[in-house]
Amino acid sequence: MRPLPLAACLALAALPLAALTAQQETPATPAPVEAAPAATAPAAVKPLVGNADTGRTLTYTCQGCHGIEGYKNAYPSFKVPKIGGQSADYLANALLEYRTGNRKHPTMQAQAQSFSDQDIADIAAFLSTVK
Repeated sequence: MRPLPLAACLALAALPLAALTAQQETPATPAPVEAAPAATAPAAVKPLVGNADTGRTLTYTCQGCHGIEGYKNAYPSFKVPKIGGQSADYLANALLEYRTGNRKHPTMQAQAQSFSDQDIADIAAFLSTVK
């Protein structure tokens, strides 16, 4: 069952019957429309700027897999990718995709879900400086 149509039905059921009948009766001549004031453009969203020092402390769990040379998981067997020195944009995008579920890996999804947008920017800023 879809929640939005159900919510719309419940909202309509909560309206008094007099309000519904008043909406159905329209006057013969429409009321004059006043000019709306010019809408101001919404403020541009500033991209988050990561703090590498904060990112250094947030990446302590990353070192458990990504910091071990030649580390492979037992099941399923795959090599852990190198994340140090990657582009900050790539790292932030990857973590955001893990957080939303667009990228699949249970451990990474769990890790990414615990991070805020600012945490992800900080982690990406730090890891992009690691060689």
